[in-house]
Amino acid sequence: MKNSKTLTYILLILSTGFWGVSFVMTKELLDVPHMTVPILIVLRMAVATAVMLPALALARKLERVRRKDIKWFLLLALCEPFIYNLCETNGIDNVSSSLASVIIATIPLFVPFGMWLGYRKRIKPAMLIGVVMSLAGVGIMLVGGEALTGSLKGLLFLFGAVFIAVVYTLILVKIVDHYQPVTITVYQNLIGLVYYLPLAFLSASSDHFQFSFFNFQFQDWLFLLALGICCSTLAYVFYNRGVRHLGASEACIFNNAIPVVTFFVALSLPGLAHPETFSWLKLLGIIIVISGVIIAQYEPKKKN
Repeated sequence: MKNSKTLTYILLILSTGFWGVSFVMTKELLDVPHMTVPILIVLRMAVATAVMLPALALARKLERVRRKDIKWFLLLALCEPFIYNLCETNGIDNVSSSLASVIIATIPLFVPFGMWLGYRKRIKPAMLIGVVMSLAGVGIMLVGGEALTGSLKGLLFLFGAVFIAVVYTLILVKIVDHYQPVTITVYQNLIGLVYYLPLAFLSASSDHFQFSFFNFQFQDWLFLLALGICCSTLAYVFYNRGVRHLGASEACIFNNAIPVVTFFVALSLPGLAHPETFSWLKLLGIIIVISGVIIAQYEPKKKN
């Protein structure tokens, strides 16, 4: 049991890492000539579906969805990846990757209250302390961020993504105990891709049709594959497992560390069009964020 919990923590840390890097990669890919938000999302979902669906089908690991749960899968995919990715990617297109990750890191603040409103789940004091500490660290990072700039439009999109992420978690709780995390992820990506295709065609203008893979550099291909496989597939599999084994509020708190990952990647990865800058305030914020994540996982020992 202890080993299983340790593995769950490791996988949640990996999902945090994947999502943290995704902000940087998305920002870079949106600079590809004639790349649009719908095109990028469709490509990301197509990669995720093309890799995972055949693999699970061949391994005969793809579970059949019960008829009564179809509506939940349709709603789940409507929230994430469909609406969430539209909001998040449009937000990243209008603000810095660091600021985008900072706003997304507020999701754990709202999930426990969503769980309380939807399911009357008790909010643990340690979790509240951890969330407040992490958000304080995020705020310090924001104050110390010379490059954390953005438009009102981008901010509204990102806060819309936060709201949708909370709704997604509330829906996920209804089915996560009945299906394997990888099954849930594959179906939500497949349904999400179906949702996206009409939108991509409708939003395309004559200028957008000039988009070509010939505009891709080697780094762009790597970023696209990483977004599809790691960020849209593995990260969700790991996160869904965390919700299943730890609970929604406990798993979601790991998202507070996303800005930490985004900051270090944008700071250290060479050749970026949108690099990050270092400051001691950001470093202090990082330390507080990590401390908050650790405190939020604290469980007092039960008395015999």
